[in-house]
Amino acid sequence: MGIRRVFCMILAVVLVVSVAGPAQAGERQLLFYNHAWGTFDRATADAVEHSRYLREFADFEVRTTTGADGKVWTGRYLRGRETYLEVFGLGDVPGQDGELGAAGLGLSTERDGDIEKLKVRLRAAGEKPIDFLQTRDFGDGKPVPWFDSLFLVEKYERFGAWAMEYRDEYMDDPRSKVGPARFPGDVTRERYLPDAYQDKLMRDITFIRLAVTPSDLADTLPLLRAGGFSLWTEDGSVTATRGGTTMRFDEAPLGRTGLERVEFALNRVVGRHVEKLGTSTLVVGPGKRAVWTF
Repeated sequence: MGIRRVFCMILAVVLVVSVAGPAQAGERQLLFYNHAWGTFDRATADAVEHSRYLREFADFEVRTTTGADGKVWTGRYLRGRETYLEVFGLGDVPGQDGELGAAGLGLSTERDGDIEKLKVRLRAAGEKPIDFLQTRDFGDGKPVPWFDSLFLVEKYERFGAWAMEYRDEYMDDPRSKVGPARFPGDVTRERYLPDAYQDKLMRDITFIRLAVTPSDLADTLPLLRAGGFSLWTEDGSVTATRGGTTMRFDEAPLGRTGLERVEFALNRVVGRHVEKLGTSTLVVGPGKRAVWTF
């Protein structure tokens, strides 16, 4: 083995250690990929909304939701067994989240109370987590507590990540159509999402790639560390693994940010199919894998 190769291996180890942080040293993983969202041009959002193929590919829904403080957004949802994707068009979300190149990432707990353990880790790391209760109005004007969430910053440039834990009030509400708990404190993603994925192609999201500003990435790393993800950096990118979905964050300037790529595991083997959706392309198969590039 050459000296140069040995040096590169040592450097890689150093980079992993420097990014991973103390939460990787045998501590239980508290957070898992729940969903990501991106805001795209109107042509792409409309193509997604009206695609017949996507209704065969995934448990697909177009929904307008009223959340906390009366905030209203319209999303296009592709749901799997444990994970899902949310697609917005320009103006579908209030404020800067409705602008081109905006994106977000929700990381959720699987056990009731783990969000409190996450707070302990974050504070031990010198962070000051910000609490937020998201609600959902089912149409009767009476908001139901939906999930508790934690943010590390009040403002971000184009990308924001948060931790979330579903509330019992929502999970137990029959209008949520959530399945029964399998164990005490069950707030799993699998319980939250419907089983309709079983009759579709999409099973779960295995990989996402996002372009984010250096500032937004720096604000995200402490949450990933505290959540228990394994992290490493290479050529201006950070990759997070553990929990079934790999997440890659590429540093990019304003004007070049956004959700770039999503990879899916499928329920069954299929032949190759290419679906153009506005400026994006979904390639399904061959095999049990699909890739959507934006």
